[in-house]
Amino acid sequence: MLVETKLRIPRRRGVVGRERLGERLRRGDKLTVVSGPAGFGKTTLVAEWAAESGCSVAWVSLDRRDNDPALFWAYLLAALRIAEPGVGDGALSLLESGKPPIEAVLATLINDLDALPNEIVVVLDDYHVIEARDVQEGMAFLVDNLPPQVRLVIAARADPGLPLARLRARGELVEIRAADLRFRPDEAAAYLNGVMGLGLTARDVEALEGRTEGWIAALQLAALSMQGRDDAGAFIAGFAGDDRYVVDYLVEEVLQRQPEDVRRFLLQTSILERLTGPLCDAVTGEPGGKVMLVALERGNLFLVPLDDRRQWYRYHQLFADVLRAHLLDEQPDEVPELHRRASTWYEGNGEHAVAIDHALAAKDFEHAAELVERATPAMLKDRREGALLSWLEALPDEVIKVRPVLTVRYAGTLLSTNKTEGVESLLRAAERWLESANKTTEATSAEEVRRLPGWIAVYRAGLALMLGNPAATVTHAQRALELLDPDDLLGQGAASALIGLASWGSGDLETAHEAYTATTASLHKAGYIADVLGCSITLADIRIVQGRLGDAMRTYERALRLASEQDGAPPRGTPDMYVGISALHREHGDLEAATQYLVRSQELGEHLGLPQNRYRWRVAMARIREAEGDLDAAVDLYDEAERLYVGDFSPDVRPVPAMRARVWIAQDRLSDVSSWVSERGLSSEDELSYLQEFEHVTLARALLAQDESDEARRLLERLLQSADEGGRSTIEILVLQALAQQLRGDVPAALVTLERALALAEPEGYCRIFVDEGAPMATLLKAAHQTEYVVRLLTAFDKTGRHRTTARQGLIEPLSDRELDVLRLLGTDLDGPDIARELIVSLNTVRTHTQHIYAKLGVNNRRAAVRRAEELDLLTHHR
Repeated sequence: MLVETKLRIPRRRGVVGRERLGERLRRGDKLTVVSGPAGFGKTTLVAEWAAESGCSVAWVSLDRRDNDPALFWAYLLAALRIAEPGVGDGALSLLESGKPPIEAVLATLINDLDALPNEIVVVLDDYHVIEARDVQEGMAFLVDNLPPQVRLVIAARADPGLPLARLRARGELVEIRAADLRFRPDEAAAYLNGVMGLGLTARDVEALEGRTEGWIAALQLAALSMQGRDDAGAFIAGFAGDDRYVVDYLVEEVLQRQPEDVRRFLLQTSILERLTGPLCDAVTGEPGGKVMLVALERGNLFLVPLDDRRQWYRYHQLFADVLRAHLLDEQPDEVPELHRRASTWYEGNGEHAVAIDHALAAKDFEHAAELVERATPAMLKDRREGALLSWLEALPDEVIKVRPVLTVRYAGTLLSTNKTEGVESLLRAAERWLESANKTTEATSAEEVRRLPGWIAVYRAGLALMLGNPAATVTHAQRALELLDPDDLLGQGAASALIGLASWGSGDLETAHEAYTATTASLHKAGYIADVLGCSITLADIRIVQGRLGDAMRTYERALRLASEQDGAPPRGTPDMYVGISALHREHGDLEAATQYLVRSQELGEHLGLPQNRYRWRVAMARIREAEGDLDAAVDLYDEAERLYVGDFSPDVRPVPAMRARVWIAQDRLSDVSSWVSERGLSSEDELSYLQEFEHVTLARALLAQDESDEARRLLERLLQSADEGGRSTIEILVLQALAQQLRGDVPAALVTLERALALAEPEGYCRIFVDEGAPMATLLKAAHQTEYVVRLLTAFDKTGRHRTTARQGLIEPLSDRELDVLRLLGTDLDGPDIARELIVSLNTVRTHTQHIYAKLGVNNRRAAVRRAEELDLLTHHR
């Protein structure tokens, strides 16, 4: 549950006008950073400007809990949806659907923002509390890709971890620093005499402003201390000290001057990050909290209103820090009880996350454990394992060990966050509890206790898989199948999937396929349609590795039929089916159909895709670009795919860097290829395994390109034997063997090898596996027996790409086909993002092609490029 008051622009009373800073905020570009120490008026400045800006403003007041990425992005999306209804709906659906790569969520959001007709300002207040690297990386991605009508304003005590230097160099950054935020003499006078009504002389104002160096918090504290004094001049004359001393001194002055009931209220409620009347009543044990809060607000006692209804407030952070320090000094024994009361109130109001935080602060670990155990299913469903893990780690071992359900969930949470240390000891502790004669438990569900043995086996199988022990994975997963109830379809499916994954990684593809078929049946029966679609990807991938393209296509088509039978919106995973079908059409040589299926996937929306869909989509499009001859675009897409890659328990048998290395080979970038080989530690003498087979075949390609044909031939012979024994397709290896034999002049041997490849490929309709090899393969096919299949392949060579004459261009370095495509669109009214959508490439790819066009045409802007193209008659002849 999100706290709505965090999404409202704080209401400010008694604000001094600061037009000079408002003007800088108005002219801000992509990013505005308002940075300064505590008490320098950052929030006040931005809130006042935002309230009067006339723009749509999405405001988020951050706190330390927002270091949880899921919570951070949920708040940001909620703020945007308040400012512009409908914006971010798809991103929110994607965020809530599992554990997608954050780039997938942000790309969906960015596309929404790009469609906005008007300017929108996003404000992140107190951003300095955000330390999580995942959040910082996501923010950097968002800033890099913000459309021009979106502005980001960050208020923080320290510079955010964003690429400020790059933005500064581009002129896309406005900075308001501590020196800018400090009150000038006229502003200090307006505050002290106008807002606070102190009636100070110009000399007193100047002296106080000079002593505080315009530090607003110190001026506020000083003003509070001077209220009711007759000796303001003497007070100002004796005012000295550094920031910490000043704050301690002035807060002491303020606290000492408060009535005892006010002072007691301030100290006791300082444990709260947000304050409302009923909550304060619960914590203090006394009525009248709402009245007290209103009085404190009116007295300017460092209380920040969070809404316009005088319902929720927070203390100024600096003030709260000092109040808490005094509370610990004066009433240390009361602190745990105050936190316990707060926990009880939040629990009763449905805010379990805050209730857990206060229970832990109270060291009420028994109650905290109960709350965590109850919250765990929802936390795991929302994929908030990071926050869940922090709670579990805060609980003492002796509290967890009497809760076997929590113990096992702890182990599962560790595995889901890619941690293995401590998992086995937790599972053993749960087993010891189950084996003990005198079982005592604080478990909340006897049914869950009964299911524990099966789930212990499931997690032990997952642990074995993460530790690289497929045999143990299978053993534990089979044990889980024996222990789990037949009606525990999720557990049954998880165990079968782990068996399949272990078998797949070991190269036992048929066993993997059988296990995943069982998993699909369990999940289908349980109604987990999205998971059935995810399993269909694995089933199809296995059949493709076996060279059975027809079976793979039927798997995807069955999954699509199942998706279409569901009521309402398409189930999650539907776009992934179109990506899989696209790849098969590409291999069959139908690039137009392959592209259309990718477009259909994109139209459904990335929020409906599984976590791996974004990188798989880019890989599929990169393969199409390769087939079209646009190798630069293919490399860009592979770069994106690598950045978006999401790993899971599945083996990564076709690594994106290896696919990119194959394009580098085609581009003759052999030094880059050599670096990749060295990075991966590959050698033609390596022991062969299925997991590295794709990389070793890529190495063989590199060796052929480097005229190391003998070494390549020996490696290919070993790869052929290994793949054949493992029941995997040998077509690509045979194709490379034929090319190697051709390279050394043994055409008869090359034709014999090629015939073997053709015999395997024809029943499944392979095409691109031959055509992608280019002219050398075309020459071999012309020398081969001219069957109907061979003739069809040679026809595909004639249709490959869009062969255009470039000699007529009159340029030293002609434009490529894709550059001509971009050049044509530069002559239209389409902007960069529109051109990217038209060509189905990334905006970065369009920019790269545009730079190449400018360089080749000798121009430096779009209009000049179009004019030069017209002079050379490039656009007339370009289709």
